[in-house]
Amino acid sequence: MSDLTHFDASGAAHMVDVSDKAVTSRVATAVGWVKMAQETFDMITSGEAKKGDVIGVARLAGIMGAKKTPDLIPLCHPLPVTKVSVDLTPDPDLPGLQIEATVKTTGQTGVEMEALTAVSTCALTVYDMVKAADKGMEIGGIHVTLKDGGKSGRYEAG
Repeated sequence: MSDLTHFDASGAAHMVDVSDKAVTSRVATAVGWVKMAQETFDMITSGEAKKGDVIGVARLAGIMGAKKTPDLIPLCHPLPVTKVSVDLTPDPDLPGLQIEATVKTTGQTGVEMEALTAVSTCALTVYDMVKAADKGMEIGGIHVTLKDGGKSGRYEAG
């Protein structure tokens, strides 16, 4: 476990000390999707969901999720998040919604967890808002597609 920074030499979990790391601009993007029945897709895209604007509410939930990440992930550092964007794109081929979240900060550690949490929170909110119509929705594909900044530099998913 010596390669995993969230474990000490004895294997106990601990919060990584980032105080000696350089402050740099950092960005991360994550994606995911919510697959649903055609009728549910039509209801969301036509704006006829009983709980209201599914896409708008889910976008706000994703933004809030990014900001609350250290409250949810035990060893995640609280960061001064400077930008969160969450985009939901209707995809008739799923059918469902494609989700992309980008988070920025200037700090001593990256924002991959914030981007992943934004996508996850967004997807869960979509499910919550229309579960009465479609309990069989599927959430998936959540992963980091871009990470930039810091000592390890740039990562882009292949």
